[in-house]
Amino acid sequence: MNTKERLKKLGITLPKPAKPVAAYLPVVQTGNLIFISGQDCRKNGVLIYEGKVGKDITLEQGQACARQCMINALAVMNDYLGSLEHVKQIVKVLGFVNSADGFILQPFVINGGSEILEEVFGEKGKHARSAISSNELPFNTPVEIEMIVEIEKC
Repeated sequence: MNTKERLKKLGITLPKPAKPVAAYLPVVQTGNLIFISGQDCRKNGVLIYEGKVGKDITLEQGQACARQCMINALAVMNDYLGSLEHVKQIVKVLGFVNSADGFILQPFVINGGSEILEEVFGEKGKHARSAISSNELPFNTPVEIEMIVEIEKC
C-alpha cells in the first residue's frame, strides 16, 4: 500500500499548505535532507484549539493539535516533493507544547503527531524525537511541530 492509499485509509486529506506568516521558508533542502519549518494546528486557516495544554485544553485536545500539525507538515512535504513516495526516512521530529505550569506530559501530546508517521510510512516513519515544553507559542497555538526528513534522490 502506498502513502496515498494509507492516508485515505486513515481518513486524512492533505490540505493546501499555508503561506508563511513571517520571514522564513516552509521547507529547505540540503543534499537528501529536507527541513520542514514549524507547523501549527490550523485547519482551514483557523487554529483548532488555542491556549495551554493542561489549563485551557486537555491532553487529548493537545494530541489532536499535534495530529493536525503533522498533517500540515505532511502537506508541506507533499507539495515540495510532489509525492510522499520520495520519503526515505523520517529522521527527527521536534515538538513544542504550550504547557500550563506543572504540565509534564509533552511526550504524550506529541504522540498525536508521531503516530501518524508510522501509520503512513511504516518503518520509514520511525524517528528520533524531542517533545519540549514551552511557556508560550506563536498565535497562542497549543502545539508546533517541525521535522527533518531524508528523501530519495529525485
